[in-house]
Amino acid sequence: MSSMQVTKANLSVMGTDSNHFPKDNLPEIVFLGRSNVGKSSFINSLTGRNKLAYTSSNPGKTQTLNFYNINDYLYFVDVPGYGYARVSKKQREAFGKMIENYLTTRKKLVLAILLIDFRHQPTEDDCLMYNYLKYYHIKTLIVGTKLDKVGKTLYNRHEKQIKSTLDFSNADLFVKYSSVTNQGKDEVWKIINQIVNEH
Repeated sequence: MSSMQVTKANLSVMGTDSNHFPKDNLPEIVFLGRSNVGKSSFINSLTGRNKLAYTSSNPGKTQTLNFYNINDYLYFVDVPGYGYARVSKKQREAFGKMIENYLTTRKKLVLAILLIDFRHQPTEDDCLMYNYLKYYHIKTLIVGTKLDKVGKTLYNRHEKQIKSTLDFSNADLFVKYSSVTNQGKDEVWKIINQIVNEH
C-alpha cells in the first residue's frame, strides 16, 4: 500500500495541558526525539508539506504540544525535542512534565514515533525515552532518520547498533527513513493506517 494521500494537514491546536488539547476523539500519534533529529522534516515529508512543521537551524523551537489535523482522520502530535542544552533547566523540566502528562493520560494516543539519528548510537536521552514508552506499554515505532547520509552497506550494522543500545523490544517496530528521498514513507504510513484501524 502506498502513502496516504494527505489532502488536509493543518496545525489545529497548540497547547501545554489537556485543557487545550482537541476534544474530537481522533486517534493521536506522538512524535518524540532529540532536538536536532529531524522531527519537523519527517512530519513535512510524511504529509508532503514543505512548511507544515517548522524546521529551524536553531533546535528547540517547539515549546508547546502541537496538534496537526491530518485529513480529519488523526492528529500528529509534535512535542518539544529533548536533550537541547540551550534551553534552561527549569524549561527542560517543564517540557518533561508536559510530555509525561500527555503520554500517561491521553486516551487517544495510539502510537509513539521515536526518532533516532540513524548515523549514531542512541544517546542516553534516547534510551530513557524508549524505556519510558516501554514502561507505560505505549506502542512504539522507532524511525532511524537521516538514512540518506549512511552508505547502504552500513544499514544493517547501524540498525543492529541502534536496536542493541535501546534493548529494542520485538513488540515494537523499526523503519529506516530519509526525509530527503522519502525512503520509508510508504512503510510508515502502512503502520500508521494499520494501528489507527485497530482502534
